Amino acid sequence: MSAETEAQRWLAERHGDAMARLETLVSALRAENVRQNLVSRPSLESVWQRHILDSAQLLHVSRAIVPAGPWLDLGSGAGFPGLVIAALQPERMVTLVDSRRLRTEWLERAAAEMGLANVEVVLSRVEDLADRTWAVISARAFAPLDRLLDMAARFSTPETLWLLPKGAKAQHELETLGADWNRVFHVEQSLTDSSAGIILGHLHGRTGRNASRKRGSGR
Repeated sequence: MSAETEAQRWLAERHGDAMARLETLVSALRAENVRQNLVSRPSLESVWQRHILDSAQLLHVSRAIVPAGPWLDLGSGAGFPGLVIAALQPERMVTLVDSRRLRTEWLERAAAEMGLANVEVVLSRVEDLADRTWAVISARAFAPLDRLLDMAARFSTPETLWLLPKGAKAQHELETLGADWNRVFHVEQSLTDSSAGIILGHLHGRTGRNASRKRGSGR
């Protein structure tokens, strides 16, 4: 069984009611990628494993209980993982943030084609987003961990679950994170790439001289 067939089987067994939406996403992605470089062309040959399953696995990490409530996806780009999460959980509001207009226009079109009413697309730099907190925060290959936390910690509460696909450097990024962050993070191996990791856990804020950093309020 090919990796692509296995990825589709895995998804169908766990999220059968979402397969039509995911197939629409794959079709739209292939068409749009001709117009703008959303993902690398070679990765489209294994799109179900590299992009769809790679995103969906965030709902199935073994040592995490994904809380209900709104989901924030930073640097959404081609829509991974945000559009996939929205397709799998249409009852959950998912906010997709990207600073590039062409990307946000694509995200809006894709969500409409998929029939998703639970997607909010925001054209903005992360630094310019209004203060607000979310139940879950994700970012796929968006920024190094220390910079990501500097930008986005104000969107988090101690109950917020961070789900950060980080590739082969996941453990290294976690180990080199400054000691002033008070967090409970760990790395789990990706289901789609044995060399890649997902950083997940909870952030409790900063200590020492950075403890007074402004935090967001209100959900």
